Amino acid sequence: MPVPARSVRGRRPARPSGDDREVAILATLERLLAARGMHEISTDDLARGAGISRPTFYFYFPSKDAVLLALLDRVVQEADAAVDAVPDVLASDPPRYWRDCIAAFHETFRAHRPVALACAVARVTNGEVRALWARVMESWTLLVTEAIEGERERGAAPPGLPARDLAVVLNSMNERVLYATFAQDGPTVAEEDVVDVLLTVWLNAIYQTTTPPPAP
Repeated sequence: MPVPARSVRGRRPARPSGDDREVAILATLERLLAARGMHEISTDDLARGAGISRPTFYFYFPSKDAVLLALLDRVVQEADAAVDAVPDVLASDPPRYWRDCIAAFHETFRAHRPVALACAVARVTNGEVRALWARVMESWTLLVTEAIEGERERGAAPPGLPARDLAVVLNSMNERVLYATFAQDGPTVAEEDVVDVLLTVWLNAIYQTTTPPPAP
């Protein structure tokens, strides 16, 4: 049944909830980072972009750096979810599995390129961002270590460097290469080639070949 016109005129717009305001603040920072550096963005910019007052901003975040930290945490969760969604075909098709994992990280951080670049800069001076990223890298290192050890146990990957050391180096390589590509901080690998280049290095490092055998 149609709503009478007077009811529409008299209805007030719904007030944004706390969660809506928090999301608006996060979205504002990500949008602004696409055009300027973190040092050029103020809390007033974030409050104005989110449609709230400066005092209200501080109800949600103690500083603009805290907003960046929350953004990074969300992007990491998105990347983890993307990797979790990769089909577990490590034993039957190792190249596909590793490529899909690398591509999941690449696509997630490329979609949030301004956040990735801002956080890479912030890590130098912001201890909280540095600590969060260290925890993230450790969790990814553990996952890759377990995968390498599993491939060695089934005989697909030969023995060699300690699996953890190899996982640390491979993850660190991905981090640096993807950052250079996103920031155009030369020398860089072309964006359309970066996943395949990284995959080739990973396969050679883990299996000493780009065509590892599937499980029998």
